[in-house]
Amino acid sequence: MNSLIVAGIGLLLFIIAYHFYGSFLERQWDIDHKRRTPAFEKEDGVDYVPAKRWLILFGHHFSSIAGAGPILGPVIACMFWGWLPAALWIIFGSIFLGGVHDFGSLVISLRYGGSSVGDVTQSVINRRSKVLFSLFLYLSLILVVAVFASVTATTLIKEPQIVIPTFGLIFIAILFGVFIYRLQWNYVSATLIALILLVLLFLIGHKFPLSLGGDSVVKLWIIILLLYSFVASITPVNLLLQPRDYISSFILFFGLLLGYAGLVTSRPDVNTPAYISFTAGTKGTLWPMMFVIIACGAISGFHSLVASGTTSKQITSEKHAKKIAYGGMLTEGVLSILALLSVCAGLYWNSGISSMDYPLLMEKGDWIGTFATGYGQITSRLLRQDIGKMIAIVMINAFVLTTLDTATRITRYISQELFGYEWNVNLFKNRYFSTFIIILIAGYLAFGNWQKIWPVFGASNQLVAAIALFVAGIFLMKKGKGALTSFIPSIFMFLTTITALVYQAQNFYREKNYFLGNISVVLVCLGIFFISEGIRKLISSKSSL
Repeated sequence: MNSLIVAGIGLLLFIIAYHFYGSFLERQWDIDHKRRTPAFEKEDGVDYVPAKRWLILFGHHFSSIAGAGPILGPVIACMFWGWLPAALWIIFGSIFLGGVHDFGSLVISLRYGGSSVGDVTQSVINRRSKVLFSLFLYLSLILVVAVFASVTATTLIKEPQIVIPTFGLIFIAILFGVFIYRLQWNYVSATLIALILLVLLFLIGHKFPLSLGGDSVVKLWIIILLLYSFVASITPVNLLLQPRDYISSFILFFGLLLGYAGLVTSRPDVNTPAYISFTAGTKGTLWPMMFVIIACGAISGFHSLVASGTTSKQITSEKHAKKIAYGGMLTEGVLSILALLSVCAGLYWNSGISSMDYPLLMEKGDWIGTFATGYGQITSRLLRQDIGKMIAIVMINAFVLTTLDTATRITRYISQELFGYEWNVNLFKNRYFSTFIIILIAGYLAFGNWQKIWPVFGASNQLVAAIALFVAGIFLMKKGKGALTSFIPSIFMFLTTITALVYQAQNFYREKNYFLGNISVVLVCLGIFFISEGIRKLISSKSSL
């Protein structure tokens, strides 16, 4: 099959879903354009800051949610189960699960003053559920920080030409934040200056690659990245996080447009088999494992944390919720389809050409390099293949680094809410101490094998999504609204992720990796406890109606 047919069907379904299903969700959640948002009600200059433009906030939101997951997930999944199951899960998962989850998480946070989805749980279900969910979120987010710090460190070593633009972007973001918030510049002028500086950084990085050595320095890069995350998570959101993500979004959208333009000009056929096998050796079965490996590409619990953790504190009108949350998830689906076609159509299948063969490249364990090579191939009619490969890697790094600092900030919120104010441990009320503990634990995990952590991250991430959907369903039911749009996806994700975590725990114990095995078991127990609490609340709510 030609790749343009796959891309065309996916894009068409996403557009139809945005206009029709997205509008249905707006009516279901009673979106009121005139209702004041927490960004104005609780403005504090640090976390609650009204965004200058909805596009700036969209840039932050999309850059934060679109980490390595929507790219690396399809790259792994297509290799073991084929491109068709992966494409179907990406498209319909984004429309009916991920988009519903992201939109509901943002709106329910707005209804409760910008509180995180974990904090909202106390009002919707009970205090015990809030504590359980917050613990679950805390563990899951530390996994996110550990995985993404490791991914970024590995990339910086293998592609030294991206080091200068990666870190130079931090200073451009600070400059942009000062321009529009402190000096009150026109945001279009400030954006143009930032983009010009960004292009200069790419040129400098390409000409002067910065390498600190071989693979032995990966721990040094991890330390540098975690130190950056520490600083970014305690800096006022409008001076670094928001402008950095906004500027990064231009890199991401440029990469998207270039990739699809490459498909149009090269029109490659899909070389990977549509369906390979239901069972893929040590990777497990298509269900549940494919559904957790393609995490962010179809649905991701981390999105609910971004939506309720940072986005809800900056959005200036509920009318932007559909664009930012539902539209952001569908855009991530568009990215995942591009990642899928980059490896399935840009590379060969069992051709024997080691530099362009999908299975042979994956055998080396370089997932990022595999995607970048395929992306460089599909864009080769527009620019040199090595330039296309560099753009792909910069695009991944922009995604991952923005997710890294956002995840650290959100984990700090949860740490302060749970340990500081819920359990009254004064040390955790201090944002510096809370963040230090997060960085310490994440660093310990990151120094291990991040590819081993990835499946646990995927499963825990999807279980967070199942819980967030369940909370949204109970909220809708209590308001007398139809809740099946949330409950059905929630039940599916509960079954999928708990099964996946049990399967992974068995493998970890078999390999004598007791640490990750124990984490899997703890996550399963927390998930089951939460389900039982939620069901009790559901039964009591029905009896009172």
